[in-house]
Amino acid sequence: MSTVKLLGVWVSRHLKSRCIFGNTRINYYEAPRCLLRPGREFGTVSEKETDVTPGRKRGLRAADIAERLRHEKQNKAHTTNKVPVSPVQRNVAELKQITQQLQSVHPNVFAKALSKSILYQDQNLIAVNKPYGVPVYSTGGIRNSIAESLPVLAKIIDGMKGGSELHVCYNLEKDTTGILFLARTEETAERIHNLIRSHQAEKRYMVITVGVPVPSEGVIDIPIIEKEVMGDQHHFKMALSPLYRPAEEGDGLVRVRAHRQAHSAVTRYKVLDSSSGCSLVELQPITGVKHQLRVHMALALACPILGDHKYAHWNKLAPQKLPEGVLRRLGLEQSKTRHLPLHLHVRQITLPGVRGHGRPHCVLPPSQILHSSYEKTANRAT
Repeated sequence: MSTVKLLGVWVSRHLKSRCIFGNTRINYYEAPRCLLRPGREFGTVSEKETDVTPGRKRGLRAADIAERLRHEKQNKAHTTNKVPVSPVQRNVAELKQITQQLQSVHPNVFAKALSKSILYQDQNLIAVNKPYGVPVYSTGGIRNSIAESLPVLAKIIDGMKGGSELHVCYNLEKDTTGILFLARTEETAERIHNLIRSHQAEKRYMVITVGVPVPSEGVIDIPIIEKEVMGDQHHFKMALSPLYRPAEEGDGLVRVRAHRQAHSAVTRYKVLDSSSGCSLVELQPITGVKHQLRVHMALALACPILGDHKYAHWNKLAPQKLPEGVLRRLGLEQSKTRHLPLHLHVRQITLPGVRGHGRPHCVLPPSQILHSSYEKTANRAT
């Protein structure tokens, strides 16, 4: 048996003169000697080895001390490594978790969840609040989509009646949220699609932008074209294709020839509120070009939409870099911005008329914008 003085062990670990294990305070200089098994730093002491003289107080075993030291060390490491989490970080994490759950549940469960988000309903149309991160049409690696859930959703709405049908009227990007119209018949769906494509339907979006647009209200009329971005991360993005360029002689503009592949793109915008370097902006697209609102805000007004990581940088794909003031207001670190969702939301749609109806419209109240975590993030940003 080897004898070890606990006093020597504690001194070698640079501890103070007293130590508290749980509710027990131990004076190091009164610590008894402890017998350990050979070849083991800490071992289980046998009953024979722990026998004490009658009338003498039993000492603390080495195994007990080792366990308490280990427990204290783990608690200290847990406390040291614990990083304070801001409300926005919790909301973003919650939204990410919900998005993952929507893709992992059974399609029937997803359809039932979608039925609880109905905003408007009549004999021809149904409007739902499209959740974040769910595509309208199925893509690779995606389990659930709006289109795939429509047969089950139609039966849920009609009380499992046979022959019920629903059809998507228009497409929304996976990360866009808000009002999505579903039609009872293919004829109605095609009619609404044509109304939107011919710009007869009025759509209004709500976005949070990084930066304050100047002027606070106006119209952006700049064509958009798809371009190839070369480099380590080869990809395609939509870009501006202006019809004017600065004159080489000095002040003024010179009209240039329109690119054959460019699409006319017009967006009306209005700043509703701004604070701490962010703005709440209402957008009304007059045309319907791919990524039109995101490109016009990021490249035309230099005020990208919060959470738009695709257009945060032109020559690379990387998380959006936010100003220090915005990070402080949101309570986020720059390394956490990659989890921020795209703050692009369809708030209102007004149709000119469907089968004799007046002007069917759907307005999503601010309290129902996407999800509570999304709304709280937007409130803190503005």
